[in-house]
Amino acid sequence: MVANFLIGLREGLEASLVVSILIAYLVKTGRQQLLPRIWLGVGVAVAVSLAFGALLTFGPKGLTFTAQEAIGGSLSIVAVAFVTWMIFWMARTARAMSGELRSAIDRAAEAGRWSLAVVALLAVGREGLETAIFLWAATQAAAGTSGSTVQPLLGAVLGLAVAIVLGYLVYRGAVKINLSRFFFWTGVFLIFVAAGVLSYGVHDLQEAGILPGLNTLAFDVSRAIPPSSWYGTVLKGVFNFSPATSVLEAVVWVAYVVPVLTVFVRQGRHRAAPAPRPAATAPAEPVASGRN
Repeated sequence: MVANFLIGLREGLEASLVVSILIAYLVKTGRQQLLPRIWLGVGVAVAVSLAFGALLTFGPKGLTFTAQEAIGGSLSIVAVAFVTWMIFWMARTARAMSGELRSAIDRAAEAGRWSLAVVALLAVGREGLETAIFLWAATQAAAGTSGSTVQPLLGAVLGLAVAIVLGYLVYRGAVKINLSRFFFWTGVFLIFVAAGVLSYGVHDLQEAGILPGLNTLAFDVSRAIPPSSWYGTVLKGVFNFSPATSVLEAVVWVAYVVPVLTVFVRQGRHRAAPAPRPAATAPAEPVASGRN
């Protein structure tokens, strides 16, 4: 529930900020009559995202166990690829996002009647599809232990609800958020969540017989961290930690976290570093004049 709440909060805030920028720019430029087109695009994007989530949830139900594990493992890996790209993209473009969206609005307003709806659809739809697939993967991984998807889905819904409220407050000017810092720290958190989803996806593929080494364990700390304990449940629910982890799962987890986290932190520090000030120009030495 905690992991999905934060995923929903971050992804929902991205989408809310996109919508807020689109609406605010149209209002400030006196083009309120174009707002219904923005809302149409947003509505279609939400509907497509919900339909995609339903397809992921109910589509594999009639398949065999092996097929379900193969599809679940493959989609988990795809979800990790999407969320990794999103983490770096958002951290890199957060500051320039407003200007890019405004330029897109100006071009769309001149292009045609439905162009603004398409801009909103693409901007919000991308976030929605990424959110749907990653929340699905995280929910499936959490349900693998508890057998219930109620709490993970509830966490996602609460996160999205809070994100919508925050987006509205930001639009009204009631709340100011340091977006660079917010996306940096949630990005660090999501890297560890994504690593757990990736490890769980590998486990699914091992159970499907596609990858080897299901019973070759790197470690088994089930006695120290019982899966049924409250702390075992928290570690599983938030980071998809498995007390009995195969060698391949452990290798994949480390191979993902170490390089991705290193690059992300280095890029974050580089963006946060103040720009060097230009060196002060030394005063010119007076030119000696005189007669020889």
